[in-house]
Amino acid sequence: MALAADPILLVAGKWLGIASGMLAVLMVVGFLARWGIRFRLVGITSFTTLLAISCVAFAISYSPRLTIEGAVSVPVVFDNGADLVVAAAPADLPAEAVAPTVRQVASNLRGNGRNTPDGRVTVRLRRVEPAGDGVSRPVVLAEAQRDLMTGSVTLVNVAT
Repeated sequence: MALAADPILLVAGKWLGIASGMLAVLMVVGFLARWGIRFRLVGITSFTTLLAISCVAFAISYSPRLTIEGAVSVPVVFDNGADLVVAAAPADLPAEAVAPTVRQVASNLRGNGRNTPDGRVTVRLRRVEPAGDGVSRPVVLAEAQRDLMTGSVTLVNVAT
């Protein structure tokens, strides 16, 4: 099981669960006693229960991003939602940071909802370089493939 996003979320979920249980009892008493606030208690109880479930679910399901030593954080500039992701490298990215950076981008991909024929996603790290008068061209610095079934990342091509 992954570590919780923040242990306070589990504590908050527990206390909100206790509060929603107490509010549920109060709501039942309100209906039996025909209090004027009884319908507001339904809303308050429902909302508190929803908060409790949300806190616990988020704390359990959260998985932090993987950080690889030597990698630089780069933005993803294209993602077709299936089998291709392109990240933009800064102009001053050192050559020794190229491989760890593309590996980090590939490792942090989420496979949910991706529909690829072979279960692999290609991740490219590219930089845009000037090619003349007002013209630029993309240069692929590195390419990696991520297997969505196993989560393994394979470097395919690293330009030197």
